[in-house]
Amino acid sequence: MDASAAHDSRPRACRVARLLHVLPAIYPTGESKTTMTELTDKRRQWLKISLDVPHVAVESVSDLLGVISGVGVEVLPPGETATGISAFFAVEPEPGQEPDRTAAAILDRVSGELAALLSLYDLPVPVLEHRLLEDEDWATSWQRFFTPFEIVPGLVIRPSWETCRAGTDQQVLEMDPGMAFGTGQHASTRMALALVTETCRQQQPAAILDVGTGTGILAMAAVLFGARRAVAIDNDPEAVRVARDNIRINRLQDRIRVSGTDLEDCRGPFPLICANIVHDVLVDMAPAFRRLLAPGGRIVLAGILRGNQEKSISRAYARLGLQTLRTLHTDEWAALLLLDTSR
Repeated sequence: MDASAAHDSRPRACRVARLLHVLPAIYPTGESKTTMTELTDKRRQWLKISLDVPHVAVESVSDLLGVISGVGVEVLPPGETATGISAFFAVEPEPGQEPDRTAAAILDRVSGELAALLSLYDLPVPVLEHRLLEDEDWATSWQRFFTPFEIVPGLVIRPSWETCRAGTDQQVLEMDPGMAFGTGQHASTRMALALVTETCRQQQPAAILDVGTGTGILAMAAVLFGARRAVAIDNDPEAVRVARDNIRINRLQDRIRVSGTDLEDCRGPFPLICANIVHDVLVDMAPAFRRLLAPGGRIVLAGILRGNQEKSISRAYARLGLQTLRTLHTDEWAALLLLDTSR
């Protein structure tokens, strides 16, 4: 679910795929010295698109690019005013189509999606640098850099090529990165996961609603930690596909329903609602969340900047009878746990 659920004039403006790639970034080094047309008869090529993003939008931009590319992003260490981000896109022309056209179409799509997303921050689209990379047999060599890790206490993420035995009070989710992945810490995702898993352990909700599900990570974590079932929605068809794949791989399809259903068409009540999106969209969705929330229910909100945005969210939801029960902070990000005290 993204900004289009609240603003039809800003379609697909803030897709948030919850990528979990937090180990050192790697990327292919075999830069092509030939044109795309000359490489048509060779193995798959990759279009690398790089840009510098102001810190406030790094997580949202990296998540968006991860969804579009389907293989993830590389996030460099932050600079003084911006952070370098690179995304990798498979260049696979249709029969009879010039590779240059495929690359141009990718660039056009990325530019348009970024313009919609960055408009929420009143930011222009940065310069998009791009170059062609050959496959160079890095389809599997990078895998040694990605091993199981505990993203929040009790929840381990492991790639499919690794074995991992769950420890006491641990749950394991299988999720693969792509051939390139980022170093971004994705503070919003981690804090949302922490609040969702803690709430599900304590409350054992009968159902949860995950709005803007992305990879499906919040919905999967919820059912692993005590929720009986989950409904996960996203109006990006690619995110719905990715979430369904992840849920199937983890054998949770009987407990999680994923769809592109619009928020306004959802039917509650849900004892727990979670959304990791952006401030403006979360404010606009507040009445719908309040309508869908069960009496005495809880809401987990993330994707919020600490300070003014955090206070704005608390005020907006307080007017609807939702009290801020707990707040988490990591760097410039905040996540909130709200409690319905009106019923």
